[in-house]
Amino acid sequence: MLLAVDCGNTNTVFALWDGTAFVATWRTSTEWQRTADQYYVWLMTLMKLRGIEGDITEVIVSSTVPRVVFNLRVLSDRYFNTRPLVVGRPGCQLPSDPRVDAGTTIGPDRLVNTAGAFDRHGGDLIVVDFGTATTFDVVSSDGAYIGGVIAPGVNLSLEALHNAAAALPHVDITRPQAVIGSNTVACMQSGIFWGYVGLIKEITARIRGDYDRPMRVIATGGLAPLFQQSEALFDAFEDELTMHGLTVIHRYNKELENT
Repeated sequence: MLLAVDCGNTNTVFALWDGTAFVATWRTSTEWQRTADQYYVWLMTLMKLRGIEGDITEVIVSSTVPRVVFNLRVLSDRYFNTRPLVVGRPGCQLPSDPRVDAGTTIGPDRLVNTAGAFDRHGGDLIVVDFGTATTFDVVSSDGAYIGGVIAPGVNLSLEALHNAAAALPHVDITRPQAVIGSNTVACMQSGIFWGYVGLIKEITARIRGDYDRPMRVIATGGLAPLFQQSEALFDAFEDELTMHGLTVIHRYNKELENT
């Protein structure tokens, strides 16, 4: 089986791929101090609880937190006897090379989302990912990442409001009943919700204007369905786009090995 690991700034997702489907997916907080031994005990315990049999023989990792990669490499080498593919590092090839300014460092998650979206939807896409940051990735007609936009994430914006203004409480993001809030919580929820609806509409419209050809908008991340309820902001929603992208990149590298 393939172990696909997507390490983000807030959470890390582990998923087992049997060649045709994900048989299990688990999420844990991202902690760079966690050792390979701790990862292994945690993962094996969860596999046993799910009654999953079979050996992990291959590993692919995407990480926006560089310090986490070392212990994930040790996990792969020590316990699964395989050298992991690490997206964005030498030895891991992409189906299409990105076309950006020379010397630009691209987040591995954005490269993985590009590969996954192109595999499922073809080219000329805007991929909107609701993570710690809200990212807009532009996928060309041939599947290459050609740039995008980075905006503050929804939860990050809410946290900033709370931390910067002593009188403002923590609130959950939800669609407010009205735009005009009649209390502090409703005002904050309206500002965040409708503010991000406007952000999504405006940025995607301006990307389309720059790109100057029809484009589809693909959304991923836990908050995407919430914003889709308000208006038809997205053409499709992919719940496991990043994990799918990891399997696409892994398959591509295996095909290269066999040629």
